[in-house]
Amino acid sequence: MYQYAHGGDIYSDNAVSNHKEFMDYSANINPIGIPAGVRDALKNSVSGCIHYPDPFCRELRKGLRDYYSVPDEMIYCGNGAADVLFRLMTALQPKRTLVLAPTFSDYEKAALTVGSRIDHFFLNEEDDFTVTPAILKAITKRTQMVVLCNPNNPTGKLIDRELLLDILTHCESLQIPLLVDECFMDFVQDEEKYSLTPFLSEHPGLIILKAFTKIYAIPGVRLGFCLTSDVSLIDRLYASGQDWNVSVLAQAAGIAALKETEYLNESRMTISVEREYLISQLRLIGVRVFEGSANYILIKSMHNYPWPEKLKNYHILIRDCSNYQGLSSGYYRLAVKTRRENRKLIKIMKELVKHDLINYIN
Repeated sequence: MYQYAHGGDIYSDNAVSNHKEFMDYSANINPIGIPAGVRDALKNSVSGCIHYPDPFCRELRKGLRDYYSVPDEMIYCGNGAADVLFRLMTALQPKRTLVLAPTFSDYEKAALTVGSRIDHFFLNEEDDFTVTPAILKAITKRTQMVVLCNPNNPTGKLIDRELLLDILTHCESLQIPLLVDECFMDFVQDEEKYSLTPFLSEHPGLIILKAFTKIYAIPGVRLGFCLTSDVSLIDRLYASGQDWNVSVLAQAAGIAALKETEYLNESRMTISVEREYLISQLRLIGVRVFEGSANYILIKSMHNYPWPEKLKNYHILIRDCSNYQGLSSGYYRLAVKTRRENRKLIKIMKELVKHDLINYIN
């Protein structure tokens, strides 16, 4: 039977079907919720659903053009970043793909659908799971595509921009496309210091993957896109699947979201404050915390204590990371949420440590 390998499966918790309160820390969604302007856009676009959606997302791409200061012919929109990712693999057909370990599993899954062989660059716990210059040696003439996640999932670690540029230059020398997933870059303070979007025009082998899903709290709408100056690749993406992959609702939501400047500022500040609060409280509980820059935190528990199983009894979901390449049992990822939710989570975790962990160890 097919195994779902991501967070956000709230439907497996009976609290959902029974309409009880639950907290989903397994999916990395903006805790502030959907912006008011996006909610209004979704409601107002319902009547437009009697028509097929614009297959070229013209108005949405114009908005993205202005937002990122790139020509709209460098933009491709899809049914979430995952849809764009799978289309990229279909269009590029890499025979050998290098990915990080641990990292988001769909890079490997998408590459395998086109028969690509997977090479892993393993990140070490002693290096705090950061990407090191050793990756340059792992990119060889046999490599046909490199996929990096920045900040990485599930570690939240940013890749140094100078190292990223060295990787990009190395890939170009070997004529290898470099895909950088920046879906969580929107949560990063001073993202302009880390994003590679300013380098798109001069580097046609660079592809940047983005999403509205996480930062605007609309995973149920499904909207993502990629940026690249390789316009021939954009044409191949259109040819790699159905024409109407972005719904009327999703396009309207994206157009409205791009106007939510204050919402973005509030979101980044909230995540920064709450991430530090969670880190400090988790350390008091006695788990190892790997500090990152995204809206989630990777932890390692003492004695492989089964936090997901225990917290699910309180209708709290967290992400078990044992199925990530390069990780094992005892690693978990928690989203950063509001102070009210975070306090409740920490209170329950402290109670479990006090009353249950000693018995578990013994």
